[in-house]
Amino acid sequence: MANQIRIKNKKAGFEFFLLENFTAGMQLTGTEIKSLREGKANLTDAYCLFIGEELFVKNLHISEYTFGTHYNHDPKRDRKLLLNKRELRKILTKTKEKGLTIIPTLLFINEKGLAKLDISVAKGKKLYDKRETLKTKDTKREMDRGKTE
Repeated sequence: MANQIRIKNKKAGFEFFLLENFTAGMQLTGTEIKSLREGKANLTDAYCLFIGEELFVKNLHISEYTFGTHYNHDPKRDRKLLLNKRELRKILTKTKEKGLTIIPTLLFINEKGLAKLDISVAKGKKLYDKRETLKTKDTKREMDRGKTE
């Protein structure tokens, strides 16, 4: 595929410490994948949770397909994530620890044309951690400006 679709969750790196990453497939309908190939998705408020033994992503907004008929999908429906049992068990044991959650960080279409979602086990940042992140980002930007001049 010539145009690679890579939709990032920009808030994730600022709001959380990303501890461990996994790549999962998603169970999608036909109009959802067509809309994704147009790049119409939003990860900002999305999060993952276990329902029984399965992992689902909630609040992942995939816009309705423009040429879809009455068979079009619900934009914010829950979508099942496809992982191995070993990976699911590992994620479940990590999230039982206090303060850890699962968030999607990147939505992309791989070379085979399948939609994949990078998820991370993450720990929320405190306010002072967020300030420190901003400070280091600003100093890095200043240093880069100094090198180019």
